[in-house]
This record gives sequence, structure tokens and C-alpha cells, in this order.
Amino acid sequence: MSSSADNTLKGVAFAFATTFVGSAAGAAGKWVAVDVAVPVIVFIQYAICLLVIAPRFVDKPLANLHTHRWGDHLIRGVGGWLCFYTYYAALDQIPLVDATLLRNTAPLFVPLVALLWLGARVPFLRWLPLILGFVGVIFILPPDSDDVGWGHVIGLMSGLTLAVSMVGTRTLSRTDSGKNIMFYYFLISFLLSLPLAVYHWHAIPLRAWPYLIFIGLSIFIAMWLYTKAFSYAKASVVSPINYFAVVVSGVMGWLIWDYLPPSGAVLGALLIMAAGGLSIYLATREEAALLKNSHSD
Repeated sequence: MSSSADNTLKGVAFAFATTFVGSAAGAAGKWVAVDVAVPVIVFIQYAICLLVIAPRFVDKPLANLHTHRWGDHLIRGVGGWLCFYTYYAALDQIPLVDATLLRNTAPLFVPLVALLWLGARVPFLRWLPLILGFVGVIFILPPDSDDVGWGHVIGLMSGLTLAVSMVGTRTLSRTDSGKNIMFYYFLISFLLSLPLAVYHWHAIPLRAWPYLIFIGLSIFIAMWLYTKAFSYAKASVVSPINYFAVVVSGVMGWLIWDYLPPSGAVLGALLIMAAGGLSIYLATREEAALLKNSHSD
């Protein structure tokens, strides 16, 4: 087996591991939300992530944390923090598979966020996945359904804010290291979480702490696994595997809460996954064309 094929397999393995770890963290968040307020869950998650990554900066902290892009770090941090805040808030109200699917609408929002934030020109074809994806959302959230509530709207917001985080990470990675980006993300999110956590704080039952620690460590591990996946395989290979999290979450929701989504929601999920795949394909094709043109010049 060639080294390229071997690296691709490693990337796929890391990507699949990310979906399992991330889905498990989501299930734990839904379970523990019965005992702990969402702002407190988010705060403890980022406190643990910050404690885990901080020792890496003990040696020459000023040099390692150097950056000129404070504004971009702030926007990326706020986007990532809002993503998890809205995701856990949605989990408190709707099934795990619904919240996970709505969070995974993020790739559909990326062209819109890139246009509004960076002024990036979005080709006409890149809007087609967005339209297809929102048709899928309508199947999941039919306007005339009594089962659709604010939890679903909040879940969709987690997808939008995750897109902000994704665009920010992609932009920052051109100048800053992955370790640097993660540290500022955790720090900004921790500081944003603190006031809300203090306001909502109450005595946390002893039985909740294992779940909270698991969530914090799982989110850190999931981010590390995702970074490793991209270091071994192309985005066109890794990104579609994100949608496997919907399947994993669906199985977990069935095993833990005995929930099976209705047929309309399944159709909507398939449309959103197809839209995500189309979006990734179009983005990859554009990158290949740009690379070919640069070589020809």
C-alpha cells in the first residue's frame, strides 16, 4: 500500500473516531442537562479544555501565543462558543439526532458566512447545496408541525455559528498554528462562559461530575482527532464523514432514549447530507481548478 493511501486511511480512521467521541459528548450533555444548567455545562467544558492545553504554553508563553489577528480570534471564539451553547440548549429540548443534524448544517452556511465576513465571491453553483439543504431542513422542521419548537430553531443556530467558527479557523490557519488557534478559542469561550455560569450556578450533584469531566475531555480529544484527520487526508475525504455523526447520534438516541425519527425527518437528513456532500465536491473542484491554473502560470 502506498504512503498516500496509508495516510488517507489514517485520516478516515481519525475522522470516524471524531464522530464517535463528539456524539458521545453530545449524548452526555443531553443526559446531564437534567441536573446542570446549560451555561454551567459550557463553562466547565471550556475550563477543562483550557486546563488540558495550557501546559503546552509553559515554555516561552509570549512567543508561543504571539498573534496579530486578535479580531479574527475573537470572532472565531464567539462563533465556537455560541455553537456549543446553542447545541447544548437544543439538546435540552429536542432529540439528540435532531440537534446533531441541525448542527451539521454548518457546511451549508459557510459560503454565506464567507461572503458576509470576508467579502468572498461565491460562485452561483455554491448556492445550490444551500438551497437543497434548506429543503431538507423544511422536511425536518415543517412549519405546520406541532413537534417543531424553539429547540429546533436554536439547533439550526448552532449550525450557523459553527459555520462562523469554521470560516474563522480556515482564515486563521494561514498565519497561526493550530495549537495557537485552539488556545485562544478555549480562552475566549471560557471568559464568555464565566458570567453566565456564575448567574446560573447552583450546587452540582456528585453524580453529574463524571459526565461533565467526560464532556470536557471528549471535546478536547474530538478537536485533536479532527485536526489529525486533516493532517493525513484531504478535506474532500474527511469532511463528508462528519455526517456519520448523524447516524451515530441516531443509534445513541434509540438505545438511550428509545427515540426513532419520523420518515419525514429521515428524508430531510438525507437531503442535508447530500447537500453537504455536493458543497464539499464543488469546493474541492474549485480548489483543484485554482491549483491547475497556478501551475499553468
